[in-house]
Amino acid sequence: MKARHAPASNDFGADLILEGNERIVIQAKRYSSKEGIKAVQEIYSARGYYKAQTAWVITNNYFTSQAIKLAESTDIQLIDRNKLVDMILNSNNPK
Repeated sequence: MKARHAPASNDFGADLILEGNERIVIQAKRYSSKEGIKAVQEIYSARGYYKAQTAWVITNNYFTSQAIKLAESTDIQLIDRNKLVDMILNSNNPK
């Protein structure tokens, strides 16, 4: 899979674009508080703009209940602190 940064300005809500068998747009958030609904709204728009099949929001923290509800209804994948740690550990120790 090939990765590229979205443009620094006018990124339409995406930070990273992965391309391979499918296109995935990713928004990465690093905050000391829970991530809210805005990130989900932005990546939902980015998925349409970049014609991506999948969209993720990744955070070093957790998500608000509103963000989780919106993500479920719009098919956005949320990766919180716990899932991120699991992904990192599994990438270093494939089963």
